[in-house]
Amino acid sequence: MSEPPERFGALSDIRVIDLTQMLAGPYGTMMLADHGAEVIKVESPEGDMTRQAGPYAPDDSARVLGGYFQSVDRNKRSVCLDLKQPEGRAALLKLVAGADAVTENFRAGVMERLGLGYEVLREVNPRLVYGALRGFGDKRTGASPYVDWPAFDVVAQAMGGIMAITGPDSATPTKVGPGVGDIIPGAMLAFGVLAAVHHARRTGVGQFVDVSMADAVLAVCERMIYQHTVQGLVPGPEGNHHPFIVPFGMFPAADGFVTIAAQQQGFFETLCGLLDASDILADPRFAERDERNQNRHALIAVLSERTRRFTKAELMARLGGRIPFGPVMNIAEIAVDPHFIAREMIVSVEQPGAKPVRVAGVPIKMTVTPGGVRRRAPLLGEDTVTRLREAGLSAAEIEMLIEKRAAIAAA
Repeated sequence: MSEPPERFGALSDIRVIDLTQMLAGPYGTMMLADHGAEVIKVESPEGDMTRQAGPYAPDDSARVLGGYFQSVDRNKRSVCLDLKQPEGRAALLKLVAGADAVTENFRAGVMERLGLGYEVLREVNPRLVYGALRGFGDKRTGASPYVDWPAFDVVAQAMGGIMAITGPDSATPTKVGPGVGDIIPGAMLAFGVLAAVHHARRTGVGQFVDVSMADAVLAVCERMIYQHTVQGLVPGPEGNHHPFIVPFGMFPAADGFVTIAAQQQGFFETLCGLLDASDILADPRFAERDERNQNRHALIAVLSERTRRFTKAELMARLGGRIPFGPVMNIAEIAVDPHFIAREMIVSVEQPGAKPVRVAGVPIKMTVTPGGVRRRAPLLGEDTVTRLREAGLSAAEIEMLIEKRAAIAAA
């Protein structure tokens, strides 16, 4: 991959100093970087923990960028600083002075113990937006009794409620496959930072943006909240169908599964016609929406008997485009599907020491300022000299930082 232009996209005038690591924070700053924000990832001498996580292709002789790190840290720059040392902290303050935002996902109190908390940084840059992402938020916006608890994806999924309503049956709460306990908060961090930068540019006043992982997961479980409030329910796992509209869920095919959402009368009538199931439509239990909802389990059973007579491809030919329908696809199927190819949702990035690897593309498309995956993830400290020079450090100061970091690593 050739080196792209330095600036691109709708966010090309935004600079973010990114102290986040693992998945939640880096996913949010990836979203900003994908649309052109200059994201300078500040890493310790050991680097983000995901740098060592792999996976690596068999032909990868360098093993310097694993798939995990490539996936969520593309389009970023890396500056290596030891924030436990005064020189590293001083260099960070220089970077912050010229930034729109700082993001971090350390446990509560870590930045304060380093002498780099929000109140310190805003003295350097009053317009600064400070985005913090933690398991249970920050006391500045609401003092949770769990504020000091560490958290990862599975904890946020559990305490935010999404596991309680996910599962194959009413007795089996289930973790959602992708790391939504990280990714959803990360996306909300990106939105919060952008909203605060917008305000800062209008007013000259920065602010503290606080995202709790558990809160973010709860927010996307909005349905269970009104079910509890309005209906007095405590929803449990819902399996693969909707709790109160039908047909709306997953149905078997001869070679896998498909999804059908034909709860509206017109769609339901079309579905029955396309499945040669006029008898289902004629059944008084299923003739109208209210009757279908009252007899939802019986309807799911009889529709399942019809759909399993066909392969996914056959059902796609019959139903695709006629009703809300989609086959359940794995990544091998997605990789060759014409939709995802046309939408550039799987893209290649340079892989030092091996042939290019593929990562997820950018889902937010823009016609005038298109985002994109423009460069691979950075090597550890790859941009240290360039970015610190831009921040105003002298060649001697940069050299001292590098030498001290090397001495500490050698020790």
